[in-house]
Amino acid sequence: MSYQVLARKWRPRRFAEMIGQQHVLQALVHSLAQGRLHHAYLFTGTRGVGKTTVARILAKAFNCESGVTAEPCGTCTSCVEIDEGRFVDLIEVDAASRTKVDETRELLENVYYAPTRGRYKVYLIDEVHMFSGHSFNALLKTLEEPPPHVKFLLATTDPKKLPVTILSRCLQFNLRRLPAAQLASHVGRILQAEGVAGDEGSCRLLGEAADGSVRDALSLLDQAIAYGGGALREGDVRSMLGTIDRQHLTRLLGMIAEGDAAAVIAHCRQIAEANPDFSAALGELSRLLQRVAVVQLLGTEAAGLEEDPQILDIARRMVPEECQLCYQIGLIGRRDLALAPDPASGFEMVLLRMLAFRSEQGAQAVEPLSGTAAAQSQAAAQSSGAGPAACADDWPALIARLELAGRVRELAAQCVFQGVSNGQFRLALSPAHAGLRSAQAERRLDQAIKRLYGEEVRLALSIEAVAAAETPAQARSRAELEREREAVAAIEADPNVIALRESLGAVIESTTPREPVSARPEQTNEESR
Repeated sequence: MSYQVLARKWRPRRFAEMIGQQHVLQALVHSLAQGRLHHAYLFTGTRGVGKTTVARILAKAFNCESGVTAEPCGTCTSCVEIDEGRFVDLIEVDAASRTKVDETRELLENVYYAPTRGRYKVYLIDEVHMFSGHSFNALLKTLEEPPPHVKFLLATTDPKKLPVTILSRCLQFNLRRLPAAQLASHVGRILQAEGVAGDEGSCRLLGEAADGSVRDALSLLDQAIAYGGGALREGDVRSMLGTIDRQHLTRLLGMIAEGDAAAVIAHCRQIAEANPDFSAALGELSRLLQRVAVVQLLGTEAAGLEEDPQILDIARRMVPEECQLCYQIGLIGRRDLALAPDPASGFEMVLLRMLAFRSEQGAQAVEPLSGTAAAQSQAAAQSSGAGPAACADDWPALIARLELAGRVRELAAQCVFQGVSNGQFRLALSPAHAGLRSAQAERRLDQAIKRLYGEEVRLALSIEAVAAAETPAQARSRAELEREREAVAAIEADPNVIALRESLGAVIESTTPREPVSARPEQTNEESR
């Protein structure tokens, strides 16, 4: 017997065998059970997600000799012939090969004749978006009022190309791309049923490479079994797909967080020796950066993730804004990779760009403020007789180094710095500005302080009035007021202004420059909060 490829051998023959797509199957099963049958169904979705498969199962449900049912028997003559592709009343049409209007009219000439064997005559038109405008017009009237013995099943990967008049006459079902984990699990079950040895890493790689398509996953599985000589090993599958071990990319990301350009270049060239798929490598690098960003924003527990130690370490060492920028550079670099002189140099240049655009805080080495350093700083302050508030004058400069933004920056600007002692970075917030305090803002401020001084230091924020100290916000307002007073004095002392006042009785209405509306900066969402 000739070999049957896995994608055909494991094609579902019942709704219960379908993978995912429960939102589509539930609607179809209920309508069949209640006898609410429509005359036209449209199945949309990317390649390999089950559009034609669902349509064929639905054709069996219409024509099963046991009656219209959501669970066709699969053993009667009609079910067997539909499974084998030789049922005379299931007319399967490839719209790409019937684009001419004359061919469409010829197809529809037999619509009004009763079915030969089955209960319904079913027209399954695949890639229906390939029809020409005239073909759609020829189909339109028949699709709107077909004879009671006719059902239309349409499938397409591009529903936007269908006229609205066609869409409005069909029940529409959108089949979704399947998650990589679900595809990996499906591949594992097939391996077990086929008696093929394989490991979990191989299944995961095939599930990710399939990009949401069941058919692609099984086609890749066929190829991987042949490549591995009848067995699946992660190294062989990775070599076949041209993918890079995730550990290599994680190490690269750690080097970028450290700003170690020499190590990044050396590791890039080591990776290039295996001639991998650099586009896929940039995609995986962006996926790792997304995980880092989630951990930075929500923490491991809040994000519901069990992250490996390397990701957690990168999340602590990389500034959140830098992580977002690297993610964007990775996406754009992947898009433009085809324009590079060669993929290897394009990949290397993307990583160099991530290093070149690192923030000032990420680029400079920041000495962690350990418990010993904190004690020494405290002792020095006490020896000068100024106490813990001796560093208060440096607090505005420190805010700039923390690289805060929006509400978090305003919270810090309204605080008085009280010093660092016993591993606590102590700030006092006036009760008048207590509304700026929130769990999220306080957590982000604490993370910024830890990035600058190390994990040993934690934020201690209290609500209290410190009469003798001035907050950075108050200092800024005072400085602006002083500059305005100096400007007023300079204008009033100007000889030209004095002459205008004496000769014409001119009056100074305002000394504040009026900013054009177009030049005023828009308030960001973060600042508005």
